[in-house]
Amino acid sequence: MAKKTASLKKATAAPAARGFKSLSPAARDSRGYREIEEQQLERFPNRNRRRAYTVEFTCPEFTCVCPKTGFPDFATIFIRYQPDEWCVELKSLKLYINKFRDMGVYHEDVTNVIADDLIDLLDPNQIEIVADFTVRGNIHTVVTVNHSKSSMKLDD
Repeated sequence: MAKKTASLKKATAAPAARGFKSLSPAARDSRGYREIEEQQLERFPNRNRRRAYTVEFTCPEFTCVCPKTGFPDFATIFIRYQPDEWCVELKSLKLYINKFRDMGVYHEDVTNVIADDLIDLLDPNQIEIVADFTVRGNIHTVVTVNHSKSSMKLDD
């Protein structure tokens, strides 16, 4: 019985006690960390303005941190927009989405921040952002933000 208890304690010990370490200073100084930290959303001209079309992105590995508990939140972010003059550059979008991984932010806020940043960058004809968060504490949260050039803003 003593052996089982000892192995159970070892298996449930904190990661550091089990030999896992936080990222090294070298890893925190890596190209990936720098790229995410220095990210800027980028755009390029829409070369297909002769017709209306829709662009859709799925970001299935979105993470952020609950500002109240510090626990991680996981989501799939769906971005759907109809470009006008501009399209978003994909690598910049990937790095932008990754910048939220250590941020303490509420689900509603992060969805609106992503929408605001893309609207400011692209001024699309229409855009929809859906943040489908993984169940936590028996609650499944889905936040949807819609915007179109013809829609009125609530604060106008």
